[in-house]
Amino acid sequence: MSSEFLNKKTGPLSLTALVDTTKTLLVLTGIVWLLALGSQRLGYNWQWYRIPQYLWTFTDQGFTWGPLMEGLGVTFKITGISLVLMLVIGLTTALMRMSDSWAAQGAARGYMELIRNTPLLIQIFFIYFVLAPILGISAFRSAVIALSLFEGAYASEIFRAGITSIDKGQWEAAKSLGMGPYAMYRHIILPQAVRRVLPPLTSQAVSLIKDSALVSTIAILDLTQRGRMIDAETFLTFEIWFTVAAIYLVVTLALSGVVWLLERRFNGLKA
Repeated sequence: MSSEFLNKKTGPLSLTALVDTTKTLLVLTGIVWLLALGSQRLGYNWQWYRIPQYLWTFTDQGFTWGPLMEGLGVTFKITGISLVLMLVIGLTTALMRMSDSWAAQGAARGYMELIRNTPLLIQIFFIYFVLAPILGISAFRSAVIALSLFEGAYASEIFRAGITSIDKGQWEAAKSLGMGPYAMYRHIILPQAVRRVLPPLTSQAVSLIKDSALVSTIAILDLTQRGRMIDAETFLTFEIWFTVAAIYLVVTLALSGVVWLLERRFNGLKA
């Protein structure tokens, strides 16, 4: 293999990587400089040494999680339940839209139009302040219902796109074998569709995690609400919200990484 071929293959790639790395470092440097300049003009005194106690503490009784990590646990609980319900609602709505029943199609279409054309915050308030007192629903359940319905409307379009992308020959082959609708979806259509919709569903799951911050508006002690309480108590505005943002970033990146590994496994590639 000639050196000219190697230069063509590796030279541009190395140069591009170097340029991108340099640009990233310059942007980060600029952000740090602006933050330092702004805090200096405001007379802000950085106190990062106080942040670890809000993440974890070591006492005579042993290791304990701090309030921010306790709030993260609530966020995980809300998003975990909402994620499962999102998938169920999304798949059910997609199948209803693809059914031959005009009533099912109309109900699915009405649900999607209602949810997708109103703000999530308004939906949370409506469920918590209007429906919850009537039905006796707690704030936690109100948050889960609102998030599940909101994200499920978008997940249904993802599922429908994945199902309709399956080649018609697959449908015809399943019908020629005498399969009913349930068996056809269970064994032929959905296994193929899931592989195709995994990346967009990952993006929707990431949106779910970020949107869960809105449940702090109904006094749920999630990560965002804990951050607001600590900020109001200590006035560590920059430190607290940088930390909260970093926690959300780590969680979403970890989720994306897990799904990337699953996607490679589905495609028969080594991680």
